[in-house]
Amino acid sequence: MQAKARLALSSIVSNQRLNRGDGTREDDEQQSHPLPGRGGLPELDFSHPTPAEVLAAANRGPSTHASAPGGEDKVLLHSCCAPCSGEVMEAMRASGLKLTIFFYNPNIHPRTEYELRKSENIRFAEKHGIPFIDADYDTDNWFERIKGLEREPERGVRCSQCFDIRFERTALYARENGFEVITSCLGISRWKNMEQINDSGARAASRYPGMTYWTFNWRKQGGAERMVEISKQEQFYMQEYCGCIYSLRDTNKWRTANGRPKIVPGEKYYGVEEKENS
Repeated sequence: MQAKARLALSSIVSNQRLNRGDGTREDDEQQSHPLPGRGGLPELDFSHPTPAEVLAAANRGPSTHASAPGGEDKVLLHSCCAPCSGEVMEAMRASGLKLTIFFYNPNIHPRTEYELRKSENIRFAEKHGIPFIDADYDTDNWFERIKGLEREPERGVRCSQCFDIRFERTALYARENGFEVITSCLGISRWKNMEQINDSGARAASRYPGMTYWTFNWRKQGGAERMVEISKQEQFYMQEYCGCIYSLRDTNKWRTANGRPKIVPGEKYYGVEEKENS
């Protein structure tokens, strides 16, 4: 385990723009509003796995050694943001997998929110030496395919369509660039429906013979807790809604009804308040 956890990645970070497009449920944890909060502790050096990283991986047990389907060691990871992908990147890296980050999220609005989430993800990928593929922000396509679903609740049909849009593009890139396994960090959030995400991933992968969507449950065995820990260490930006304009609308509606202030995008960071109050 420790030998595998010490494997270092030698990949060169690749920030390139693409100009073409084409599971376990935890219902007791599902909520109708997103998780608030974020922050930071002293920054860790992730150029190589740290003792804390190795120990955290070891404490999560045998499944920490994440073996990709078919024994593949090359994985395309769709990422929505740095907080959700941090633990997944760490676990894959500790398992000796060669991962590439694929950032395609035209659902995120406004543009300033999108750029902030993306820049945080790029920063963490560069720190690990992991290739980062920056795909198009083609919002027109996203709004066109979401048309008629604007009033659907979160974890409803609109979210399934949104996952389909993003995973279809992920699978297309995988097909064109020699990846046989794709996966996503979306499911690490306890506010998401793992089964819904896996269904969308499987649909996208089924378009191409020989491609598999990896349904590994990253939130289990301490993964969700490690996600928060890394976010605090890195002082990641703390998004307070899923990303789309409809999520922002519905979250603010819930907050207003419950006497809470509306979301101010770009304001909160993991661990910052904790550090200032210490």
